Amino acid sequence: MAEKAVKLISETRAWTYVILGGLLEIVWASGFKYETIPSIVVLVSLLASFDLIIRATKVLPVGTVYAVFAGMGTLGTTIVEIAMSGGNVSALRIVFIVTLLACIIGLKLSSKGSEA
Repeated sequence: MAEKAVKLISETRAWTYVILGGLLEIVWASGFKYETIPSIVVLVSLLASFDLIIRATKVLPVGTVYAVFAGMGTLGTTIVEIAMSGGNVSALRIVFIVTLLACIIGLKLSSKGSEA
């Protein structure tokens, strides 16, 4: 049986997929709570986000990809929640959001050249 040739994407494109997947995660995760997001949008966003993440892990370390993906989703849904609640947020929550953002950026920057 002939094996299908696998064409790898560039690292830059893989990171683009991670970012797009993370943004789509915000959409589908928020859609679980807010009825203003149609169910079809939630479903398509969920499927597309995981497809993008799977593609990215073909090039980037899976642990880093998943951490960035989940972190983006956490940050994004927290920001959506703050916006939907009228902006009520404590200073401590802002500190933790900024810390999480710094960790996501640190993971992205530290993954350069870590692939085998």
